Amino acid sequence: MLMHAHRAVAAAFLLAASLATASARPSPLFAQTLTSADYDRASQLLSWNTDNLVAGGPVQPVWMPDGARFWYRRNTGQGFEWVLVDPARNTRVPLFDRHRLAAALSLAADTSYDGVKLPFRSFEFAGGEGAIAFNAGKKRFTCDIRAYTCTAGDTLPDARAFVVSPDSTLEVFLQGYDLYVRRFRGGDTVRLTEDGVKYFAYGAGEPTPTQIRSKAPTRPDVAWAPDSRHLAVMRPDERGVLLTHFISYTSARPVHYERPYALPGDSIIPQPVFHILEVPSDLTAAAAADKERKTAQAASNVQVKWDQQLWALSFGGAQADSAWSKDSKTLYVHAFTQGAKKLMLAAVDAITGARTIVAADSSRTNVVGNHWTGPKSDWVSEDGKTVIWWSERDGWAHLYRLDRGTGTVTQLTSGAWTVGTLLFVDEVRRLLYFTGRGREPGRNVYYAHLYRVGFDGSGLTLLTPEDGNHDVTFAPGGGFFVDVWSRIEKPPISLLRRVADGALVRTLEEADVSRLEAVGWKPAQVFEVKARDGITDLYGVVYLPPNLDPAKKYPVVEHIYPGPFVGSVGTWSFKSGGETFALASLGFVVVQLDHLGTPYRSKAIHDNYYGNMGDNGIPDHVVGLQQLASRYPYLDLERVGIFGHSGGGFASTDAILRFPNFYKVAVSGAGNHDQRSYGVHWGPIYQGLLVKDTVKGGDNYQNQANRAIAGNLKGHLLLMHGDLDDNVHPANTIGVVDELIKANKDFDLVIAPNRAHGLNEPYFIRRRWDYFARWLMGVEPPREYEIKRPTG
Repeated sequence: MLMHAHRAVAAAFLLAASLATASARPSPLFAQTLTSADYDRASQLLSWNTDNLVAGGPVQPVWMPDGARFWYRRNTGQGFEWVLVDPARNTRVPLFDRHRLAAALSLAADTSYDGVKLPFRSFEFAGGEGAIAFNAGKKRFTCDIRAYTCTAGDTLPDARAFVVSPDSTLEVFLQGYDLYVRRFRGGDTVRLTEDGVKYFAYGAGEPTPTQIRSKAPTRPDVAWAPDSRHLAVMRPDERGVLLTHFISYTSARPVHYERPYALPGDSIIPQPVFHILEVPSDLTAAAAADKERKTAQAASNVQVKWDQQLWALSFGGAQADSAWSKDSKTLYVHAFTQGAKKLMLAAVDAITGARTIVAADSSRTNVVGNHWTGPKSDWVSEDGKTVIWWSERDGWAHLYRLDRGTGTVTQLTSGAWTVGTLLFVDEVRRLLYFTGRGREPGRNVYYAHLYRVGFDGSGLTLLTPEDGNHDVTFAPGGGFFVDVWSRIEKPPISLLRRVADGALVRTLEEADVSRLEAVGWKPAQVFEVKARDGITDLYGVVYLPPNLDPAKKYPVVEHIYPGPFVGSVGTWSFKSGGETFALASLGFVVVQLDHLGTPYRSKAIHDNYYGNMGDNGIPDHVVGLQQLASRYPYLDLERVGIFGHSGGGFASTDAILRFPNFYKVAVSGAGNHDQRSYGVHWGPIYQGLLVKDTVKGGDNYQNQANRAIAGNLKGHLLLMHGDLDDNVHPANTIGVVDELIKANKDFDLVIAPNRAHGLNEPYFIRRRWDYFARWLMGVEPPREYEIKRPTG
């Protein structure tokens, strides 16, 4: 680990020095050329190749219907097997014989299957635990895993279209603008709503161009109650919202698409509306009546009313069933006002729709925190009298207990550390189990650990003592949990532990990375630097060339995501592969840094560039790289590049425009370069509500727009954007292009036809590599090298 004791850092001097004109001296070349063999080695380190090279990787438990046992899919290093674990008995055995199953499936499918490459990842139990059902080759198969026989059924409709009830007897789906319910897998069908219309449909907003082109069915946004009789359904009201337009240019006659898309400052924005529906108890009778009258047969359809304009709603909760009470009488809903200035938790009566605010937070900036970075960490007791509430009201993320009877509020955790996710609540023993970061001295502040605390705030206990990041999954009823812990440089270990005391029951898996090492993988390393203020500790990850020669100079490439809801490093768990490793293999030193403004720290750090999204944390990156270079002289700060996608595309372009003498090359994918051209759900949270300056002109969003500083460009900039991007509209990039042309600047542009927001395809990855090789390393890449993605 590259953890070093800090020396005093004159941050202001370092930042000022970065603005000085770069030396005109030519940079030393790392190599005369890069070959196809170099690209071959690099491409082996992309995630889609490395993921399967880690045997015994993280356990992702799937709990059995009894909630006491679980199974998981295990990478053996030569294929996959399915393992059944009984925590109470401390047993771990194969769930089925994969080779016998492959033979039976081959007979039923009239093709050949290998036991190490079965054609499914997951499945459903069929009629008990003796048989499993899954889709393969566009057909539904049911296999007896005791007798090892398989039968092929008919091709089924896309299961993504249906949301199955908790008792697995019903499924709800969307047709047109209304909701229907039918018996599971087909049968009597009843129309639940009849007044859905365009731009005000039940369960879904207007489809995006991507959804229209894919012809995939729309899965309605509903939440079943535990009784399988009631369900909550989102109904976004997009009527009157201005339309945004998209054009596909690849056909002889271009195709036009449009959908409602509100921007900051619009007078009409989508309104989050939801209804509570009751499903008829006699579906057969209701279906017969429905055929005659052609009307909705739901026993009730209640629209929940609010006395103020809302910005967002969700039925989220930390527990799988916490959105609904167990008795299905109450629905708990999170409601945000515009710009997330206020967050409320409301209790809604399932019969009448009456609502009561049970908890709330407000802020000068925003109230988002864990409601964006993880599951909503709150909980309400079954009698509705006790609320556990996650809040940053004292400047740090902590848990509070609210007594609805007396109105008292008790802070349960405190200190200069943060609570993450509330994972389990033992109401009988009055104990809370949650993740926390930054509490253990001398450890990375981003590594999550599991803790327990009492309802009265007593008995705070660390349950996962290992120094690393812990990803924890609880059994539905408690008793046991699976703990997968790792560090950036340390492969994961999956443990089965007891809830009562965190004691180890057994080791489930310990990752083997020998095959990963065989393709040239070297672990990433963590480093620590000071922020621009010279005081705040910042943490990052560096990826070094596998055959590093400290006597040479290496160009530096930064991979950035500016936040605010996630940082450049992403998850602080073991990193086995990705483009950062691939670029390091090509001879770059690659750096990721979580700067001021990213989450999992204090509220003050998270709010660092509120109202000035154009900051993007770039000043911290500049001084951070200068500190790294003082420790590791092989970093060549005369050759620094940066790349990112979406928010990272915004930040990478911002970096080369605001610090043109420091960053020489930038590659920007699908950047939201001006929040005035991006959806109303984003900019107002972190930039504030858009306000026009009636005296001087302009508005309070001008300081974040990349188009406003396009004239600063000195280095090499590659912009990439999909022309059907329905998340970040291509207008964001075209606006920057327009200003670059006006400023007579040279740049490069790739418009990706018929692509939406994601550009993680081999062609675009290769173009990034080529761009950095040519303009940062100063060598010629192999012409039109083709990165091949694995099939199957």
